[in-house]
Amino acid sequence: MVLRSSKSVPTPNQNKAPRRNDHVKKPRASASSSVQRLKQGGSASQQTPKKKKRPKESGSDNEHPPIPAIQEPVKRIVKPGNQLELSEQALEQDVTRILTGDDPNVPKNVCKFSFKDRCYKPDPPGQGDNMAIHFSLQGSSFHIDSAECKKYQEANSFNDQSVDAKETTSDTKITSESQMVTPTTSSGNSTTSSGTGIKGEHTKNQFNYSERGSQTFNNPMKSRGVHTEPPPMTQYQDDVSQSKIYDSYKSECLISMMEHQQEGNGDIRSFEDKLASIVMDKGEIVEDRSDTIHSEHMENALKVMERLVNQNAEDDIFQDFKYWEDASDQYRQHGEGTLLPLWKFSTERTNRKQVTSLCWNPRYNDLFAVGYGSYDFMRQGNGIVCCFSLKNTSYPEYAITTESGVMCLDFHPQHPSLLALGCYDGTVLVYDIGNGRNKPIYSSSSRSGKHSDPVWQVCWHDSGYSKDFNFYSVSSDGKVANWTMSKNELKMEIVMQLKLVSSSKEATDEPSLCRLAGGSSFDFSETLENKFLVGTEEGNIHECSKAYSGQYIKTYDGHHMGVHTVKWNPFHEDIFISCSSDWTVKIWDQKTAQCILHFDLNNSVSSVCWSPYSSTVFAAVTTDGKVHVFDLAQNKREPLCAQKVAKKARLTHVSFNLKDYILIVGDDRGVVHALKLSPNLRKLTLLEDVVESSGGDGGDEGREGKELDEYTIQRYKMLRLLASIDKKYASEV
Repeated sequence: MVLRSSKSVPTPNQNKAPRRNDHVKKPRASASSSVQRLKQGGSASQQTPKKKKRPKESGSDNEHPPIPAIQEPVKRIVKPGNQLELSEQALEQDVTRILTGDDPNVPKNVCKFSFKDRCYKPDPPGQGDNMAIHFSLQGSSFHIDSAECKKYQEANSFNDQSVDAKETTSDTKITSESQMVTPTTSSGNSTTSSGTGIKGEHTKNQFNYSERGSQTFNNPMKSRGVHTEPPPMTQYQDDVSQSKIYDSYKSECLISMMEHQQEGNGDIRSFEDKLASIVMDKGEIVEDRSDTIHSEHMENALKVMERLVNQNAEDDIFQDFKYWEDASDQYRQHGEGTLLPLWKFSTERTNRKQVTSLCWNPRYNDLFAVGYGSYDFMRQGNGIVCCFSLKNTSYPEYAITTESGVMCLDFHPQHPSLLALGCYDGTVLVYDIGNGRNKPIYSSSSRSGKHSDPVWQVCWHDSGYSKDFNFYSVSSDGKVANWTMSKNELKMEIVMQLKLVSSSKEATDEPSLCRLAGGSSFDFSETLENKFLVGTEEGNIHECSKAYSGQYIKTYDGHHMGVHTVKWNPFHEDIFISCSSDWTVKIWDQKTAQCILHFDLNNSVSSVCWSPYSSTVFAAVTTDGKVHVFDLAQNKREPLCAQKVAKKARLTHVSFNLKDYILIVGDDRGVVHALKLSPNLRKLTLLEDVVESSGGDGGDEGREGKELDEYTIQRYKMLRLLASIDKKYASEV
């Protein structure tokens, strides 16, 4: 729609203030004066009118007063102060405006909560929100040709006829009563009585009102009943004994066996017939060992029931495990934290044994394996492996017994049911805990190959060129071996012989066999397939490769006693950590020969482990029963938590859970302690801090920082720590 603007442009004289005497009416000019003006100046319409002088009043009485002129009211156009000054061209321009039906008063910023997406979302106005109802009235008229109008007219005509019939009957009654009245007095009285008597005509009520009572129609009450035949009832009584219960279970088991045997024959018989046939052929049926009591379904049902009972009994601990957070952490100085004790895992069979290894299952985050043995040469015996679950803390899910003490174990990363074990007598075993058997599927022997000293660590590692499963082991006999699971046996291949590195430069004439160093721990790099680290009982750490088995790539001389654990950092390929019996924990960079960080814990350090959620958090356990948790991003000198877990026991191993913020610690009395980390011990790095540390001030790096994954964030966190230690790492940040 095109609308032409109709704004009026005021003339210059319109803005002037009105004069004081504008309201005074001026007299009309006489006819003679108008004639004279026509003679002098021609047409009056062509000349501009001149101001008229008021005629002078004469003193003679014969002169008539002048006739006043009729003047129309003066119209003034007042210009507002904020009016735009438009030119002629702007006034003639067409202004196009679109008229819409939207209501300007309807809010457009309404937000409503979406239960599907669990967030607030804007709710734009719909079509019905812009409609405004100014007047609404229900109609009371019908169309004259509609069916409703005809029904209404018929109903009204019927009611009128019934009312007329009643009125006619009442009129006839009144007239008959008036005729029965007779006069009893004189003629005068008769005239008065006739004048005041009842009239024969009945006047119609103008308001159509009738004085009569009405009563609604009450529906009669009905009662209805249905009679059915009662179900047949029989009385049965019997006594229950253990033998009858066993016979009933046995009969059901035999019936199920017969049904499986006669599945395709279409045998349709009653329960009694089947039971009779089974009893007759009882001598021919071999007893099935997988009865109902000892079946797999019964075992699974009992496991679920045991878990429910255990969780109900320890409901407070499970609530703390899921929801408890130490609120006092925000008031502690220097970001210190605590460890909340949750459970203690132990059995009667493992009370006199030592926890020699811990390992979490890579698929099931609540399942972990514990190896039991003895570090004392004079107290050797059989070994036990128990698989505990956080869902059932009272008893292990699986239990495996070995002939020799278990020194180490490891789950396969892709096949979580495969468990590799290393024993004190030098044998390695592979179990499949999924089949429920207590026998290994692979075992080393003297014929296929075997270590001559205790195996201190095993680790699954894919060789890359073989389709068979491989795992590696290190032993005190100075050998790093590769074990291949072939079809029939476990094959051994020597990868590295750990030669003793002498600190003195003098050559000795001892045979090379006596110069092998005892290996105590090792770890493979996640980035480089062939590279691995080996810690020895002499305190040296050797960097080796599977491609060069004859010599070391590099040797780190950092500990004075045996190295118990060596681990690569999961977020940085050059950083690794080690602990030793010389009371120290050291962090190394493979590019330098000296350690970059050194911690003295005042006791022999049994084990150390990096956390899976932060590149700067690690935990270490000592023989005095303390757990030390460090966060190098907050404090590079002291631990944030040094808590005593066991009073009269030595801690042997520690391991972080892969998903939850808990860690498990084993001691030399066969007890595994589960501890939950407080919020100060599991602080995560914010993305803004990483972008800021990487130079993200609005440039390309800052924009790329918003798309960083968790691995890159933790890597930047470690690089920032290294830059604070030594300036040579600043270029990497």
